Formats: sequence, structure tokens, C-alpha cells
Amino acid sequence: MNTVLIAIILVPIIEIYLFIKIGTQIGAFNTISLIFITAIIGIIYARYEGLNTLKSGFSQLIKNELPAYEIISGAAITFAALLLIIPGFATDILGFLLIFPLTRKLIFGKFLKKFKNETKIKKPYIEGEFEDLEEDDERKL
Repeated sequence: MNTVLIAIILVPIIEIYLFIKIGTQIGAFNTISLIFITAIIGIIYARYEGLNTLKSGFSQLIKNELPAYEIISGAAITFAALLLIIPGFATDILGFLLIFPLTRKLIFGKFLKKFKNETKIKKPYIEGEFEDLEEDDERKL
């Protein structure tokens, strides 16, 4: 079975279960308030982290290095912001794990080491042959 289809089915089931369990413990109003608060805090922090990642990416480009971590980090921050907007506690936990730099490095660490070793910006060299056209013009005269 396709993992995306399984995720589409399981995520709402988990979220509904958590809404019921947490709602019975802290009450309906507090549960709804908590969902809105995590969404607002998450979006504000995602914007902050996104701007930091953008600055870091530009500094890598200035050093003539490929900003591999910054590209992956920017995509992860975007996905984390989306998860924080979606109402639910499981998506909020995953969103907060992706949005904090420490946990993001732990999650993508092995992938980034492999990616950075394979992709280094090298100065391009163009191979070819050349012919001096001025010598040909002098021979014709």
C-alpha cells in the first residue's frame, strides 16, 4: 500500500484520538485555545527560522559554496509551518521537531553529510582546441 495513502488515513485518526484524550483532560475550550496558540507561535518562529536560513544560504553562496543544508532546511521549515497550521497535536509535535535547528540537524544529518561530499562547486574548465586566426590571415596575404 502506498505510504501517502496510509498517512492520509492514519493522521486524521491519530489527531481525532488525541483531541478526545486531551479534550477530556483539559477541557474543550483549552484544547481549542492550545491549537490556536501552537499555530500562531509556530508560524512566527517559522518566519524567524526561515529568514535565518535565507541569510545563511546567501553567506554560503558568497563563499562560493553550495548551500545544501540551507536548501533542505528551508524546505523543512516550510513543511513544518504547514504542519503547525493544520489543527492537531501530532502534526504540531512533528512541526516543532522540524522547525528547531537542533532537531532538524539530527533528522537530516546523515543525508546532508552524504550530499555535501558529492556536490562541491568546482570552477568550470572548458576543454577544446584553438586556432590563431591572425596567422591564417597573414598567410593568405
